Amino acid sequence: MTFTVQTEAPPLTDATGALRVGDSRVLLEIVVRAFQDGATPEAIVQRHSTLALPDVYAVLAYYLRKPNEVEEYLTRREQKAEEVRQQIESQQGDLSEIRARLLTQRRA
Repeated sequence: MTFTVQTEAPPLTDATGALRVGDSRVLLEIVVRAFQDGATPEAIVQRHSTLALPDVYAVLAYYLRKPNEVEEYLTRREQKAEEVRQQIESQQGDLSEIRARLLTQRRA
């Protein structure tokens, strides 16, 4: 029996800076964080039915082989999300007046 060893890239697609797993729209960070929280690859696929089990295993194998690279990516994504959140909050301003007015209207 002959066995050929091949290196295969993880099934990740880049959608405007967001890595998605396989042909799904599920983000890499969702799969990795679920795994870190103790979910098995099978449980992750059950939660996200558009994922393929081999893709989840491949992505998790990549994460386990290159944890620093993946964590770096996840940190950048979290920083970007925080920047966006702050930008939205700064544009919204103080919402306490609106809340108070709505509560007053509701009571009336």
